[in-house]
Amino acid sequence: MEVGSTRSWDELLPDALGLIFKNLPLQELLTVVPTVCKSWGKAVMGPYCWQEIDIEEWSNRSEPGSVERMLRMLIARSNGSIHKLCVSGLQNEPVFSLIAENARSLRILCLPQSNMSDSIVEKIAGSLSMITFLDLSYCYKISARSLEAIGKNCKLLEGLRRNMHPLIMEERLSQDNEEAHAIATTMPNLKRLETAYLRYINTIGALEIIHSCPQLEYLDLRGCWQVKLDGEYLKDKFPKLKVLGPYVVDRYERNNDYEDWSDFSDSLYDYESSDDENRFGELEFRFYQQFNEDATNGWPPSP
Repeated sequence: MEVGSTRSWDELLPDALGLIFKNLPLQELLTVVPTVCKSWGKAVMGPYCWQEIDIEEWSNRSEPGSVERMLRMLIARSNGSIHKLCVSGLQNEPVFSLIAENARSLRILCLPQSNMSDSIVEKIAGSLSMITFLDLSYCYKISARSLEAIGKNCKLLEGLRRNMHPLIMEERLSQDNEEAHAIATTMPNLKRLETAYLRYINTIGALEIIHSCPQLEYLDLRGCWQVKLDGEYLKDKFPKLKVLGPYVVDRYERNNDYEDWSDFSDSLYDYESSDDENRFGELEFRFYQQFNEDATNGWPPSP
């Protein structure tokens, strides 16, 4: 191409257009871009725009039926090339099976608030072997059985998010450390683990995870009131490990940077640091819209 010459946007290769279009809002990508020209419409209909499907924010304010229809359409367009999938509130077993059937390239999977059961997770875990980051926050019907199935089948797993809502977890305080044990015995390669308000984890369970996951760099125990750790012991034996909690002053941080979840910033604090405790109020916690606003504003006090 001669110096000073230009090339029309509609002449760009579909994969190049896909890289550009994936930065657009979902509504524009589905309704505006296809009407511009044939090449843009073709790019949007193909897999290049849908290697990363992140409709979590949209699904939080949408009806379950609409979410499932949207997800089925986008998975069909991806043609099995999905690297990242983030969607909230899935309800039906067939849609989980659909995800598993198209998971050969999947690395990041975020399914918060989903109505999955242990039997469903055990059924699909074998198809998720390439997963490196998994979010099962606010999935209340699954138990240690699911985590064990994930750990045994997803050997590349380095990040797990299993945060809970503090008020709902009141009903499950009688449970023991089964989930902590499942994590410790099947997920030795974890680098990041978030278990905020998984309140039936106690000191024994937390220490089992810490000792069994030698690569662990970040552990979120905020709201896990039964955990009592020795900060000096952790600093001495696990100098690379950052631990948040269990004490919470206000709200806890929002962190959706799935692609870069192992990069720790200055906002992560060592366990039992008095200077850090004064800064917890700066952290932001995201709640889903289905939770009552009054309930989410009042945090249970530290015991």
